[in-house]
Amino acid sequence: MRQGPALQARSFSLVTPEAPPTPREDDLAVLRLIRSRRVGPATFHRLLAEHGSAAAALEALPGIAAEAGIEGYAPCPPGVAQAELAAGARAKARLIRFDDPAYPPLLATVADAPPVLWMRGRVEALERPAIAVIGARNASSLGLRMARGLARGLAEAGLTVTAGLARGIDTAAHEASCDAGTVAVMAGGIDVIYPAENRALADRIAETGCLLTEQPPGVEPVARHFPARNRIVSGLSAGVVVIEAAHRSGSLITARCGADQGREIMAVPGHPLDARAAGCNALIRDGATLVRNAEDVIAALGESGAVTRAARGQAPEGQRIGVDSGVPRSGAAAVARREDETGPSASPDPEGKACPGISGPSATSPGMEAGPAPRQSLQDPKARGAPAQAPGADLVELRLRLLDLLGPSPAEEDSVIRDLGVSPAHLAPALLDLELEGRVIRLPGGRIALAG
Repeated sequence: MRQGPALQARSFSLVTPEAPPTPREDDLAVLRLIRSRRVGPATFHRLLAEHGSAAAALEALPGIAAEAGIEGYAPCPPGVAQAELAAGARAKARLIRFDDPAYPPLLATVADAPPVLWMRGRVEALERPAIAVIGARNASSLGLRMARGLARGLAEAGLTVTAGLARGIDTAAHEASCDAGTVAVMAGGIDVIYPAENRALADRIAETGCLLTEQPPGVEPVARHFPARNRIVSGLSAGVVVIEAAHRSGSLITARCGADQGREIMAVPGHPLDARAAGCNALIRDGATLVRNAEDVIAALGESGAVTRAARGQAPEGQRIGVDSGVPRSGAAAVARREDETGPSASPDPEGKACPGISGPSATSPGMEAGPAPRQSLQDPKARGAPAQAPGADLVELRLRLLDLLGPSPAEEDSVIRDLGVSPAHLAPALLDLELEGRVIRLPGGRIALAG
């Protein structure tokens, strides 16, 4: 069994060379350009290269649009950009531009890197090498346990854990690494916490780590924002670890983005009969590194040289893995390439799954279409500041939550109780009913699992 080297905390300390002083363009011009209609990250960088400055690109935009057959085109008005700057100040957030020394060096190597980022918290969290820890929102008890242990071990080794502040695996990874400073990449505005039950967690993250987004303050997340968010999660990171992912899921989109960006792709294997493990098992089949703990992750990063390249802010080499695990390539890597050709996705998808019609961020259409009701979180209610479920809660709902949390692999009953946030006495009737129905089995050592 391969074991990674024993590492001391901060053994992956990052020394970023000071960038040569360059004249900063006016924040207003930069914001106006990226918030203009039909201008996404890729177009922004192309316009900047062609015209030399954001102000010159703004002047040229109407003519470029007219040549493309778009009549009456007008860039983003100055008042919109001014309002965004004011909203960011009210949210106590900092604007980090592509030419800012604080801009994450590894993210800067991505072709469609966000021209601007809103950040709330400690910018120091962006200076350390990072590893993404992501996975299913409807995570199993074993998956949550793995996420906590893995994230805690990586944080102790001096790595910054990045994730998307989503329910399930993301939340568990943030909670376990919060004290060391974790980075949460958000799909909406810096002042819009999604899901809402993670608001207390977001405040904790901002104290020691940071919240990050490319969207303007006040923007509610819609379907197209989640794949765009995923490319930032992987872009910030030297590698991506997937813990539980269905065959077609947002986590696999992040893995696809990471592979296209040349990141090290790793996955935790799962039971073949558990649908939540199908994506991870497929990743491993296609060449992803199998990992069991933080030591395996550190060893994989060391062998690939990913951390060394991250410390130097170098673009990684091409990734060896195909990541052909059921996620359309256009749903992950073509975020910027498609932004000028397609509009917003017609169907809301808060899970962040494959949304082929992805466009760049825009302040002109921030409205959120009504999506499905969010799943009830399976995290420990005490950890997110929510009250524990009352003893008289609906037994049917508890049965459904219990079935969601279990899988074919046995889980410790104590862990299940903690993840559900109920008392043993409250869980007992639901567990007994499911046992009598033959849907759940008890195993020696206080373990339970779904019946085969």
